[in-house]
Amino acid sequence: MLARSARTVLDAIGRGRAELSVVLTTDAEIRALNREWRGRDRPTDVLSFSLIEGPAPAVTALGDVVISLETARRQALENGWTLAEEVDRLLVHGVLHLVGYDHEVSPAEARRMQRKERAILGRLAADLSAARARRGSSRGARARRAPRTLPARRRRRPCR
Repeated sequence: MLARSARTVLDAIGRGRAELSVVLTTDAEIRALNREWRGRDRPTDVLSFSLIEGPAPAVTALGDVVISLETARRQALENGWTLAEEVDRLLVHGVLHLVGYDHEVSPAEARRMQRKERAILGRLAADLSAARARRGSSRGARARRAPRTLPARRRRRPCR
């Protein structure tokens, strides 16, 4: 399911042929990465490590997205959606960082990134609904949905 989501995200940003590494980890491991690479000694929900330096539209490997499943589980409970929906949200956020979006630059850039996140999350939800319809599955009848708004803490939390 995660691989399908990643492919949809890459297609949505026009990088359908790109390679992406996704790591699902613990709070302890992401905290160590956050401390080592960002100088912030605390766990976070998602980190992105881009392999792109400057404009490189033909690059095949975008980079790594590291997601803490422990934090994702807590955030999913807090926000009233499933763990899969939260992981998708973090995947989208991380991939957008890989291709140059940065909500910490300015409020305008944060709004631009949020709009792009919502659009991609909507596409993910639509793709999942279509896949369920093709399968004729009654399992998991509740389709993933794009969150209506991102939590306020999401806009403050560093991701890169």
